[in-house]
Amino acid sequence: MTYLAAHPLRVALLAAAHLQLVALALVVALAIALPLGLYAARHPRAAPWLLGTLGAIYTIPSLALLAVLVAWFGLGFTPIFIALVVYAQFMLARNIAAGITGVDRAQVDAARGLGMSALQTLLRVEVPQALPVFIGGIRIAAIALIAIATLGGYVGGKGLGVLIFNGLTLHQPQMIVAGSLAASALAVVVDLALRSLERRARRALA
Repeated sequence: MTYLAAHPLRVALLAAAHLQLVALALVVALAIALPLGLYAARHPRAAPWLLGTLGAIYTIPSLALLAVLVAWFGLGFTPIFIALVVYAQFMLARNIAAGITGVDRAQVDAARGLGMSALQTLLRVEVPQALPVFIGGIRIAAIALIAIATLGGYVGGKGLGVLIFNGLTLHQPQMIVAGSLAASALAVVVDLALRSLERRARRALA
């Protein structure tokens, strides 16, 4: 706590950089996971293979994946960013598929009976109905990525991992504690914010 009290501005700036990294990775990951999740929802036979592959990728140890990415892209922002996008796919695609398949088929049939196209049915009926499940997946992914993003300090990235790995290198436990507490607090705040958004989406459907 001593380091946190003595350097609040530095911790705040690193926390902001950490949140920015996670948010950007989530946006890119969601753009990739959305078509994957929709494909899994529309093709039940392929879904176990697709989601199973994403699940297998998620089990790859973070440091092992980062080592490969550093060998390809060097140190800095790129390897940790790609790692975050890759790890988010399983959680996001799974929840997108679950949300779409969980929509009442009667509502989908009614929309088609009214003359809506497949795209109109998706955007006006399925996505709004599945939105709480989507947000739940984003919440789970965000919390996981906040934790994984601390490894960015190990590969020359920015964020709270800088404090943790600098503390390990310099044998300064107070820096490790400050980085860990800030990352935990960030995860709690993000979780509460997305939980609130998820509840609002559910109430809108009630």
